[in-house]
Amino acid sequence: MSAQHFQGRFEVEFKYRLGDVEAFTTALAALNPEVMLERNQEQDTYFDTPDRSLSAAGKSLLIRAMQPSGIRLWIVKGPEPDRCEAVNITDADKAISMLHTLGYQPILTLRKVRSIYFVGPFHVTLDHLAGLGDFAELAIMTDEEDRLLEYRHALEALASTLGLKQREHRSYKALCELNQSVC
Repeated sequence: MSAQHFQGRFEVEFKYRLGDVEAFTTALAALNPEVMLERNQEQDTYFDTPDRSLSAAGKSLLIRAMQPSGIRLWIVKGPEPDRCEAVNITDADKAISMLHTLGYQPILTLRKVRSIYFVGPFHVTLDHLAGLGDFAELAIMTDEEDRLLEYRHALEALASTLGLKQREHRSYKALCELNQSVC
């Protein structure tokens, strides 16, 4: 895994709904991306306080377990749209137990099949969520807050190159909360 792709306090990320996964993967292959992993199974368990104070403040706290890669992450997003920090952990079950001890409760478990590719400094993910569909995410993580606008423009250009048009502004968490019967 290319660790520099996932370093930073900020993440500029654009998500797109995919109507034609094959057309997207063909366009991506033309860019000769570096493959990090393909068809990994991910489980994101979101936590909040009983009064949902994190959600009310625009924050998300989750533990991500990935198989077969074995990657496990503790992720905090928000409150700013580009704010995101992640740290590798060795024991997702222990982290979940610690969150329970602190009074946090699981509010959502989201499962997806994810492939991750690198195109230059950007990471490109192809996600499938049962009941929600297929998505592409284009992103970069950085500590350089003064470059966020520059990165947004670069990601928009990459989206155009990949033929992506149907931008999805809602997070997977928000989409699942709207469609609870499918997540």
